[in-house]
Amino acid sequence: MFFTFFGTVIIAGIIGYASERSGFTRNGYVPSIIICIGGAFLFYMISRMFHIGFGSPGLNAIISSIGALIIVPTHWRK
Repeated sequence: MFFTFFGTVIIAGIIGYASERSGFTRNGYVPSIIICIGGAFLFYMISRMFHIGFGSPGLNAIISSIGALIIVPTHWRK
């Protein structure tokens, strides 16, 4: 469980960096990484409490990070 959490954080950070590098988002490197880590952390806790998920913990981290990047920045933009 402990290594799964750190793996989730690392994967979320990589997704945040890659999204900025590829031009998928225009938030800045640090905000994108923070958004991804926050979304992945939230989904990790929910999946641990309610035993839901998309399969492997790595796939959960990738999907939750991309979902957070889509939801959070578009919510605040006009």
